[in-house]
Amino acid sequence: MYQIFICLYTVGVFIVSLFKEKARKMWRGEREAFKILKQKVDPAARYLWFHASSLGEFEQGRPIMECLKKEHPEYKILLTFFSPSGYEVRKNYEGADIICYLPLDTYFWARKFLNMVNIEMAFFIKYEFWWNYLRLLHRRDIPVYSVSSIFRPKQIFFRWYGHEYRKVLRCFTRFFVQNEVSRQLLASLGIVNVDITGDTRFDRVIQIKNQAKKLPVVEAFKQDGNVFIAGSSWLPDEEIFIRYFNEHKEWKLIIAPHLIGNDRIQQILSLLQCDALRYTEATEENVKDVRCLIINCFGLLSSIYGYGDVTYIGGGFGVGIHNVLEAAVWGVPVIFGPNNQRFQEARDLLASGGGHQIDSYEDFERLMNNYCADDNLRKADGKKSADYVNSKAGATNRILSAVKLR
Repeated sequence: MYQIFICLYTVGVFIVSLFKEKARKMWRGEREAFKILKQKVDPAARYLWFHASSLGEFEQGRPIMECLKKEHPEYKILLTFFSPSGYEVRKNYEGADIICYLPLDTYFWARKFLNMVNIEMAFFIKYEFWWNYLRLLHRRDIPVYSVSSIFRPKQIFFRWYGHEYRKVLRCFTRFFVQNEVSRQLLASLGIVNVDITGDTRFDRVIQIKNQAKKLPVVEAFKQDGNVFIAGSSWLPDEEIFIRYFNEHKEWKLIIAPHLIGNDRIQQILSLLQCDALRYTEATEENVKDVRCLIINCFGLLSSIYGYGDVTYIGGGFGVGIHNVLEAAVWGVPVIFGPNNQRFQEARDLLASGGGHQIDSYEDFERLMNNYCADDNLRKADGKKSADYVNSKAGATNRILSAVKLR
């Protein structure tokens, strides 16, 4: 069944690639992977292989990758991605020796891939379960670790019809899971090679905060005012918070939309009733004269959060919320929409009091009015956010202490 699905998926990606740029990049990248390997693989080197589906999973694997690279320079790093949203952003990442797409999981391509690289150890991040790659790694006695993985009862492994899919779990040398529920679910299948280590994302966001860039334009924009920062926002998010700030002119507003094309920027501008600037057009002088700064470039948001007094994370009225930890680490309240049930860190942040869910404009208005009226309340909620993140740090060290290089 899995092999049939992969074949159908391959055909589907090809068809979609004729019309969609993202699918076209994936289709082209998977085929160029073997050319990249042929050009860059050192036959005499031993490689530590990290596979991440996309950018978020890369960030989870990054602390481990960089620690191993520093402590064991005798190994080289192979980094693969499934999604263009990961590969296109990190294809020039200096921490890896080779970066490419992972060809689709057919037996032929998996064998060809593994025959080209002398892999000493493999790390699959979070949800990655590639049957043919994992089976071949297991047969070759190559240790494979599942990092920051999380399991839920509704996953196919735990369904009555998931017998064949459960076999892939037995190919892992060890699971480093995020929580007790995941450990118990694996134990119900007789899988006990499991450690509860937590989520390496907490280590990563702390690292990002400590390495944050100073942004003179954002500093000039903030001056001494209160700044609300919306990260990875979509239109349903913007229709709520922009309405509020059109009426409350004492706050400044930074919007970093999830998509930054000109049409999306124009959409945001049409909602605003104040002067706004795109970041790429802003200077330390002209930015002082506007109430809204729109971030129309990538790579700055994690540093920009450090200038905020209240933050909002988009996606909760649609696809699901984006990364709440990059904001929470700065010690600010974090607001998001209702589609957050699948995101453990958001649920934990809610429980800590540092995060707040809104379901409507009225919810947002009530919360922001409370913060406007009581600055101590805002600061107390922000402290709860930072305390939550700091309390979850240490997963990287726990994982590395259990990984034994041969």
